[in-house]
Amino acid sequence: MFKAATLDEALAMVAEAAARIPAPGWILGSGWDQRRWGAWPHKDMLERVAPGRHVALRSFDLHALWASPAALAAAGIDAGSPDPPGGIYRRGPGGEPDGITFEKASEVVLQQAPPPTPEMLRRAIRSIGRSCLELGVVGAHELGTLFPDTSNDMLDVYASLADAGELPIRVHAGVRADGLENTLERGLRSGSRIGEADPAWLAFGWLKLFADGTLGSRTAALLEPREGTTERGLLTSPPEFLRVRTQTAAQAGIATTIHAIGDAAVRLGLDVLGPTAPSATFMPRLEHVQLCHPDDRRRFGELGVAASLQPIHLREDAAGARRDWGARAESAGYTWRSLLDVGATLAFGQDAPLEPLDPWPGIALSVLRRDPIWAPDAGQFGPHEALTLEAALRASIVGPWQTVRDPLGGRLIPGSLGDLVVLPSMPDDKLLGDADFDRIRPRLVLVDGEVVFER
Repeated sequence: MFKAATLDEALAMVAEAAARIPAPGWILGSGWDQRRWGAWPHKDMLERVAPGRHVALRSFDLHALWASPAALAAAGIDAGSPDPPGGIYRRGPGGEPDGITFEKASEVVLQQAPPPTPEMLRRAIRSIGRSCLELGVVGAHELGTLFPDTSNDMLDVYASLADAGELPIRVHAGVRADGLENTLERGLRSGSRIGEADPAWLAFGWLKLFADGTLGSRTAALLEPREGTTERGLLTSPPEFLRVRTQTAAQAGIATTIHAIGDAAVRLGLDVLGPTAPSATFMPRLEHVQLCHPDDRRRFGELGVAASLQPIHLREDAAGARRDWGARAESAGYTWRSLLDVGATLAFGQDAPLEPLDPWPGIALSVLRRDPIWAPDAGQFGPHEALTLEAALRASIVGPWQTVRDPLGGRLIPGSLGDLVVLPSMPDDKLLGDADFDRIRPRLVLVDGEVVFER
């Protein structure tokens, strides 16, 4: 639904899917954006175009869900249902859920939907992996599935591909909170082999936890209220839950990464991860760090917690950040240069499938602090936080390897992996003001010294 510019276009997509997918099959999707539409959608709209069908559609940031009346009923959600811990049912004037759920409340619905089959997942991984190679992306840190996976079946899917020599890119595969017990039973630790394949191709990564929501869903946990309101967002997991899970994982040699977008969540995440960093096999990480109080920036380097960042988020977030965070947006938001200057390890990524796989527009945005899709009069967003091109490339290429404590990773030196991306020309300062800067694409990609893509 990323292409649905209007609510009517989205509903047409649902109607088409309902005609194509026979009942009682669920209609699942993602990518809708109420900011683009100017209003929140409603369950009755889905009932109108797909009567009686189970429809569950994740928002563009995956932190909200648009569900049909049948999907809500299957999950036992009605006017008498209390909000679950860490979640919210959006309601109408009479208290009836209107079909929009936030954070942990979405999981109540999604647990009723059938998970994808292993063959569907293998087919998707092969396809996505080939797309990554065309963009010069030769590895990924995958941080758990978007569906309940207590038995970590996804790890077995990756292993089956790697063992057969069909995994297109290198993967560090992680798990979510519901898969920790199974991970411990398997005896996995950060960096350990999964299956029989070379761990240089497939290894275990991180436990992924969530501290808060997102800017777009207005559930990011804040130290100060959103502009013009008394609302401070939402902690989606209790602090004690985060501490216990992180410590349990650390004792088994598993590093943790915590989703933290608001400054309150970032502070909590540093408090939780800091004690585990000195003995961790991989660096513990905070994901996103979109709003960071000045008092907390230096703590990343001091504690040894990496900042795992996705600069492409700023493309869609800039207007919302200015609206919801006011002056904080540009003084404490997306503080890439400030974090680097005080010794933090920056690891750039994409946050797919929330954002496209393509890393180059994000790299350009981290240098330019503006995006070609913005209005001409929008100006730069916090220009003092711009990175040099060298720093942006280093965060994209070397940074992820630093978080797995590989001293050779991302470098072309004797002993390093033979992974190489050849660009049509070296981007430099002369191109920084050029609209084509964000459209640089590789001409040649090698993995283990072998050509895997040539344009």
